[in-house]
Order: sequence, then C-alpha cells, then structure tokens
Amino acid sequence: AVDFIWPAKGKVLAGFAEPRSKGIDIDGKVGDPVVASAAGRVTYIGTGIPGLGKLVVIKHDNGFITVYAHNKDIVVKEQQNVARGQKIAELGSTDADRPKLHFQIRKGSAAVDPMRYLPAS
Repeated sequence: AVDFIWPAKGKVLAGFAEPRSKGIDIDGKVGDPVVASAAGRVTYIGTGIPGLGKLVVIKHDNGFITVYAHNKDIVVKEQQNVARGQKIAELGSTDADRPKLHFQIRKGSAAVDPMRYLPAS
C-alpha cells in the first residue's frame, strides 16, 4: 500500500464531492510549503487543466497518482523522483479565489476521496 501524508498543513476547506470536486481544498498562506504526499515521480507540471492553475502531478506505486493545484511556484522538474515529504511547490492562488492547495488522489483514472488515505489530522 502507498503511505500518504498531508501535502499541506492547513485545515480542509472543501471535501471530496464527485463530480464537482475531485479532491479536497486545504487552507494555507501564499508561499507555504507543499510536499509530496508519497514517494514517486513527477509526471506533469503546467497549467493545462482549466481551473487548477499551476499544478504538479506525481505518479506513485500501485497505480496511484496525486495532483497538487493552485501553486504559486513549483520547485521540482518533470521526471524528477521525489521522496515523501519533499517540498515540491509553494502554495498559491493561481486560478483560485483564495490561497489554497487543491489535492487529489487518483487510482488509475478514477478520483478517490483523499480523506480515506490521509492520516487523521
């Protein structure tokens, strides 16, 4: 099993609600560290998904993928291997109404509720 940790420190502003929200929104201040929720490889960095701003996608073992959106700055490169807890970005408000991290866990192509995988805070 993949062992996930919280990618940011703030409180959860919005929960998982398919199909509208495919992840959770975590509160924060601009510049707060965003860390890799589990070890993996960065497979995408960019702004190619409307509404998510600058995002990072990390591929993990067992078909899991994590998505980190609305970042201000991204401090990793595509194809880079990252450790769990390694800083990958700075929290921001790109394409968002306020500074926050939008975080998704996907299993294959399906979004799953991150709260089922994250440790109780």
